[in-house]
Amino acid sequence: MKSVLALLLTACTLVQAQVPLPEATPPYHRVRYQPSQKAGELVYGVSYTLWLPPEVKTLRGIIVHQHGCGEGACKAGQTAAFDLHWQALAKKHGCALMGPSYEQPEKANCSLWCDPRNGSNQTFLRALTDLAKQTEHPELTTVPWALWGHSGGATWAGTMLMLHPERIAAVWLRSGAPRLVSTDGQLPSLEIPAAALTVPVMSNLGTQEGVTVKEGRFAKVWEGTEKFFLTMRDKGALIGVAVDPLTSHECGNQRYLAITWLNACLSARLPEKAGEKLQPMPLEEAWLAPLLSDRAQPLSEFKGEVNRAVWLPNASVAKNWSAYVKDTAIPDNTPPPAPQQVQVRGQVITWTAEADLESGLAGFILERDGQELTRLPAKPTSPFGRPIFQKNNYSDTPSQPLERMTYTDTTGKAGAVYQLRAMNTTGLVSQPTQATAP
Repeated sequence: MKSVLALLLTACTLVQAQVPLPEATPPYHRVRYQPSQKAGELVYGVSYTLWLPPEVKTLRGIIVHQHGCGEGACKAGQTAAFDLHWQALAKKHGCALMGPSYEQPEKANCSLWCDPRNGSNQTFLRALTDLAKQTEHPELTTVPWALWGHSGGATWAGTMLMLHPERIAAVWLRSGAPRLVSTDGQLPSLEIPAAALTVPVMSNLGTQEGVTVKEGRFAKVWEGTEKFFLTMRDKGALIGVAVDPLTSHECGNQRYLAITWLNACLSARLPEKAGEKLQPMPLEEAWLAPLLSDRAQPLSEFKGEVNRAVWLPNASVAKNWSAYVKDTAIPDNTPPPAPQQVQVRGQVITWTAEADLESGLAGFILERDGQELTRLPAKPTSPFGRPIFQKNNYSDTPSQPLERMTYTDTTGKAGAVYQLRAMNTTGLVSQPTQATAP
């Protein structure tokens, strides 16, 4: 066993050395821990990158975006805290946004981190303590968590729900579920505490993960998801299922439902002041839908089997859910925020921007003296869902290198007037922000 751990430690060191993380300067903060050879501790190295909303005085919670298994997914986790769309959700609710990145070598045992009882629970709590000191936000050690997880990250998030239900505001499980019954004999089966049944949960997977495609690498995902859903729902848990009709294991367009669902859950549950208890979900606002259907009804009107029905927190989320499970084209009629801090220095134009909470950030339209000069990106493409400015990847995080908000106008002249607009992923455009070349 010791020799195996030694090999893992060497491999983890190589992963860390070969893949530099994006720089973490305020409002970004980071801690990293070396792999451990001690029994019960985490055998992989791990970094936790934290983003803080500008000018936040006291945090109300933490949103954790947890990657899945394998070296590629671990690398993808390095940029989770830099995602502008997830930052918009965090900012609205006064939350920090955390992106863990485990240094699991390819084909190494994922359960050594994705089951929190193998050391990642302890290391996560340690990170909160150390980041609380680093950021001078002591409330990081006590505020609630909203957990999003993909694949092995869903196993991690769902297991954390069983270990810390009193700390968790909501849980989104993409393409995975916690293993309630032990299969390897190394750890005991999980108990479902009563408090976990009051936490809103959404199980989300691609239709090609066993719903319509019954063979292949990910065909068993639906089997595990359905079993977890029915077990929880039979006990009265506030859990739903959202099947992505377009994908397999990749995340696709799930963020447009996940972020609006989490927005509803955080709006209902987060306490106004740090240290206060989470609020219960308002159950009278719930909607229900038959499993694997696309039609939801208010709780008071639903005539089907309640203990097998998809649970949705309110009418607005139910509308978005219905659109998502049909074709993922969730509608939006709110334009994105206008770009900020547009500056022209010589031929270089720079700016900052926030994403539209409902539909994210697709790009920008730059005009000069009343005429369109360029669009950024010029040719938006994406193999994973709607094209976005930060080039979303398989694991629902920005691709590296991170996109910069800058443009060089090689034909620009002094006195030129520039107008910059932001676009969201439904094609809506913001009001312009203007700047004049000196």
